[in-house]
Amino acid sequence: MQNLNNQVVRKNIAAAIIEKDGRFLIAQRAKDDSLKGLWEFPGGKVENNESLEDCLRRELYEELNIHATVAEYYCVSSFEHNNIFYDMHLFKVYNYQGQMQLHEHAAIAWVSAMDLSNYDYPQPDLPVVELLQKDYLQQSNL
Repeated sequence: MQNLNNQVVRKNIAAAIIEKDGRFLIAQRAKDDSLKGLWEFPGGKVENNESLEDCLRRELYEELNIHATVAEYYCVSSFEHNNIFYDMHLFKVYNYQGQMQLHEHAAIAWVSAMDLSNYDYPQPDLPVVELLQKDYLQQSNL
């Protein structure tokens, strides 16, 4: 998509890599769209005048009913969907408060790094899965 000045429009997404006891949280999409049934790292679109971290805290509360402590930036996965360019920024989350409740997803799963590839994901999440697995293998070889 381009604006009137012929510049490409980019939108930001903030997503979480929630890690607990050596496992990662993934969530299954429930919305009735082309991505229904696929697994993803939870998060959502950044609103106007909202930081990536604030967006992620808001989205995790709206989607999972948790108050998350956003830790370090992990990576970005860029993609195009319906002629709009997105940058999905992922942050590590090690701590959260609250009992998880599913408001936007059909299911959640806590999955080891090496088992992450046993699930079906939207295209933008695939490089994140690969990077998490690569990092796990590097850490286990130390």
